Amino acid sequence: MFRSWWLAGLMLACGLFVAVTQSEPWLAGAEFVVFAVLAVLVSPLVFPTSVTAAQAQERSARDGRPVVYWRPGCRYCLRLRRRLGRRAGRAHWVNIWRDPDGAAAVRAVTGGDETVPTVVVGGEAVVNPEPAWLLERLTP
Repeated sequence: MFRSWWLAGLMLACGLFVAVTQSEPWLAGAEFVVFAVLAVLVSPLVFPTSVTAAQAQERSARDGRPVVYWRPGCRYCLRLRRRLGRRAGRAHWVNIWRDPDGAAAVRAVTGGDETVPTVVVGGEAVVNPEPAWLLERLTP
């Protein structure tokens, strides 16, 4: 669990440190808000609820939705999530830092690396896909 939140915690700690060292209260508040927003962006909060790899594979076999393997703090995962917008909930998301089976699935696809985002759709795996590619597969 700590592994998923460490970067967000670091951002908040940096924001607090920067805010305390400022002599102007308005500047301290503004800088802390910037760091707090960054903390939210690198946290698991901006992603849909994660499921285990087994649950995602079972559900995907049933409904045909893509499985997206991701990890907190990954800028490419954040880019993909942001570009999907509300449609991100149409995929099954697996946090590889919380699910060892998910990390193993990614390593099997990538040749031993934990490169994310890795998306599996109908047996086809794509590492760091373009958001437009995944959007095509999310449309009903």
